[in-house]
Amino acid sequence: MIIIPARLESTRFPQKVLCDIGGLPMVVRTALNAQQVDSVVVACDDEKIESVCKAHKIPCVMTAKSHSSGTDRCAEASKKLGLSDDEIVLNIQADEPFLETSVIRALQDLMKKNMPFMGSLAKVIDEAHIIDSNLVKVVLNAHNEAIYFSRSPIPFCRDGQSEELKTYPYLGHLGLYGFSAKSLQAFCSLPKSPLEEIEKLEQLRALYHNKTIAMVVVQTKSVGIDTPQDYQRAIEHFNINK
Repeated sequence: MIIIPARLESTRFPQKVLCDIGGLPMVVRTALNAQQVDSVVVACDDEKIESVCKAHKIPCVMTAKSHSSGTDRCAEASKKLGLSDDEIVLNIQADEPFLETSVIRALQDLMKKNMPFMGSLAKVIDEAHIIDSNLVKVVLNAHNEAIYFSRSPIPFCRDGQSEELKTYPYLGHLGLYGFSAKSLQAFCSLPKSPLEEIEKLEQLRALYHNKTIAMVVVQTKSVGIDTPQDYQRAIEHFNINK
């Protein structure tokens, strides 16, 4: 099961999930793409989103406007859908309309194989992008589990250049998460951590409470759309006629 949390009034780009992507609202484009991998439900907070989903025959569940994160929204939807504890739930953001199906399957396969508390993805990024605070960085341990996520450059290379970066490159986090329905509810019941409040990264809640986030490094050309500028760049990059 793939649940796509969709909030209408995004802070940096209000109503972005309704923006046109090749003749379809962004949330619809994201859902249709994800449907190639598994069944999809959009967890929305506004009738405008619900209306466009219904118009395109995308299943949706109305959730509270008060949720502070997409994962909390997914958890409410999971309860309403009555998912069994061992159901694998993938949380894919509504602003990922260009995500390759192979990337979604990589997360799904990770969860099927290991069923960690949480699963997520990363991609190799170059040094030019590590200073971008909108691009979240992640460092992994020897077992491909997340050690920390940050908006700051991590790991910090003290000497400016390092041979180790050839074998341990900079990694950017992709905002997809895998859970079991049970661990999804468990995550959302954890107290919020000071780290997630500082960095504004909900996944730090799991690490703060010593929960495992298993990771897979994938190749992707997809771009998340956080700002109007991201939207314009994505339209141009993917040669989409608005």
